[in-house]
Amino acid sequence: MGVPAQSPSTAAIAPCRNRSVTDHRSPPLPLIPVPSVPPGPLPFLIPSPAPLLPLAAAAPWSALGDWLTPPWMTASHWVELGLLTLFAVAHSGLAALRSRGEARIGARAYRVLFALVSLPLAVVVIVYFFKHRYDGVQLWQVQGVAGVQSFVWGLSALSFLFLYPATFNLLEIAAIAKPEIHLYETGIMRITRHPQMVGQVIWCIAHTLWIGTSFTLVTSLGLIAHHLFAVWHGDRRWFARHGDAFLAAKARTSVIPFVAIARGQQTMDWKTYPREFARPAYVGVTLFVLALWWLHPSLMRWTAAAPW
Repeated sequence: MGVPAQSPSTAAIAPCRNRSVTDHRSPPLPLIPVPSVPPGPLPFLIPSPAPLLPLAAAAPWSALGDWLTPPWMTASHWVELGLLTLFAVAHSGLAALRSRGEARIGARAYRVLFALVSLPLAVVVIVYFFKHRYDGVQLWQVQGVAGVQSFVWGLSALSFLFLYPATFNLLEIAAIAKPEIHLYETGIMRITRHPQMVGQVIWCIAHTLWIGTSFTLVTSLGLIAHHLFAVWHGDRRWFARHGDAFLAAKARTSVIPFVAIARGQQTMDWKTYPREFARPAYVGVTLFVLALWWLHPSLMRWTAAAPW
């Protein structure tokens, strides 16, 4: 028995398995895959690469392009790197222009300007990081390993003790008192001359270990790169402001923790050293860490609701 013939009208609209239905009177148009780019906070900074795909595929450097853009390197990786770059340029750029800006508008007004530019960018970077922290490929998974969560929390708490030495001068941070560029050799500065860089490295190690994704790794490398640049940039600004006094302080301190102590350039008397941390600022940092630990689940929910 043969297969019943379909009428022309029925055959034209009958669904076909494993092939597309097109009008037989015109050839089908080729399908060009266009990568899906999730919406970001600043999409105009990330132009679509779709128009360049045919050229890139035929170019001799396509192998290099494939190596630079592996399949796991989703668009969110590039958006986060772009946001980090924007923050780094704004933050370090305004720091470089500080002396000129203060001469024009005053130290307090420039501090306010610095905060109005830096803080919103920092919030965007942080929210985008939490929103997309599991993007890309999972490099490792240790969240179920006993003791890892406590270890990560300990590292995170320690990182904040290094990250915020600027809170020693809360009135200057709030521009109530005139902001100054200070030279310290006590407290955390005995351990490292650039505690914010050390704190950022510790924070990145803790979060990259816990999350274990390519997105987190790329973000951490970007943050560390910015802070390593800030080490050079900060020393340069210190020297411009304090001259020989900074060179003397530099000789008695170190960038890498405990190196100056090991070389005998810095002393640490454990009978008196803890008193150098008896400052209201560290009470504030401790309360901040406890509040962050308590609010952490809520922060994850809030950032997950971000539209980008």
